[in-house]
Amino acid sequence: MDDKDIEILKHLSVDGRQSARQLSHRLGVSTVTILSRIKKLEEEKIIKGYSVRLNHELLGFDITAIIEIKTNKGKMLDIENEIAKNDSVIAVYDITGDADMIIIAKFKTREFLSDFIKKISAISNVENTLTHLVLNTIKEDNRLIE
Repeated sequence: MDDKDIEILKHLSVDGRQSARQLSHRLGVSTVTILSRIKKLEEEKIIKGYSVRLNHELLGFDITAIIEIKTNKGKMLDIENEIAKNDSVIAVYDITGDADMIIIAKFKTREFLSDFIKKISAISNVENTLTHLVLNTIKEDNRLIE
């Protein structure tokens, strides 16, 4: 991956809908070059897919929860995979420290959050959970390119 690939990734992360032709004009290279570089980045799994960034609050998802989960040894992967299937879950991370994983999830109501926590707590081999509610979001952006 060279500087031109990084420039392509930067532009696509801002607007994944722009055409190869638009990118070629912005970066001063041929459309064929842009298309072949994008294809290579996709094949190498650097580009995993294309999506839109949503304003969750405008869609009614006003509650963001960060949930720490401690599990019995050897069962973490099964639990993570089960939790990851839930549509409210934004991210599942293995972590160091007192907990084994952190879940980031968004909910429309406290009742949905409560039901979710109860379901997690009922999963066998979940020892305990600790839920943090986000009061204000200062930055939330997964577009990271140097």
